[in-house]
Amino acid sequence: MPDAHIIDQTGEAGFGDYVALLKPRVMSLVVFTALVGVLVAPGTVHPFVAMTSILFIALGAGASGALNMWWDADIDVIMKRTAKRPIPAGKVQPREALGFGLALSGIAVVMLALAANLLAAALLAFTIFFYAVVYSMWLKRSTPQNIVIGGAAGAFPPMIGWVAVTGSVSVEAVLMFMLIFMWTPPHFWALALFMNEDYSKAGVPMLTVTHGKKVTRNHILVYTIALVPFAIGAGFTSIGGPVYLAVSALLNAGFLWGAWRIWRRDEVQAEADSYAVEKQVFKFSLLYLFLHFGAFLAEAALKPYGLGGW
Repeated sequence: MPDAHIIDQTGEAGFGDYVALLKPRVMSLVVFTALVGVLVAPGTVHPFVAMTSILFIALGAGASGALNMWWDADIDVIMKRTAKRPIPAGKVQPREALGFGLALSGIAVVMLALAANLLAAALLAFTIFFYAVVYSMWLKRSTPQNIVIGGAAGAFPPMIGWVAVTGSVSVEAVLMFMLIFMWTPPHFWALALFMNEDYSKAGVPMLTVTHGKKVTRNHILVYTIALVPFAIGAGFTSIGGPVYLAVSALLNAGFLWGAWRIWRRDEVQAEADSYAVEKQVFKFSLLYLFLHFGAFLAEAALKPYGLGGW
């Protein structure tokens, strides 16, 4: 409950503290993938419409982050990774974060409807609801499948960008969604392997806490294998092409290799080198997603010259 999250205020909130509530690092990924969704979609929209759509998708993502921080303030203060966030650090009061998040949510959804179309706005509203309510308030603290199902929230931005241009959902939009959706579990489980103590102390039922690290290692390998068909499959649609397929093949080989390395390790090995392999795979997974969407952009940029796409 929100009242349980109230933390004594120890300082004055500055502009940077409210920016931090928006989770700018997460927002940067949202902006990039949404931008790709806009730029690779068929048809054209006025540049002003495109830029305002990206702005309001980003604002919606930031609103989700603020609502998540409001709800999670009680566990954020326990975890080393999140203890310096504005609410547990005492810079922003929980109710201020709640009001900030709700206001930004309303602005983002209404303005996206006006700038683009109702379907894009409806998807943005659902994404905010899914992240703030379904994931943060329900899944995160109730099931080890939290990051599997909750990953849908982070997978919607490129689809919303696509819909902002086309007004409809297509197989390309679905595959961009699935690329992020299937990538999210192995990405976060790699993090959970070396941050397990934080989750355990906070009582968050990550897979590493509820089923142990060996099971988590198995899941990372299985989900990485399951990710490959979606990543490669996108290369055979209108947003793919030979450049994308070459990049995707290399990236998926690298991710599979990393997942296999994680799978074959035991905890004695992992602790001996301070989870070096797990940290490497976690960092590579960020590059994996960025370069896939960068390859979508490359294909779109080459098409006017007859060099990209099919």
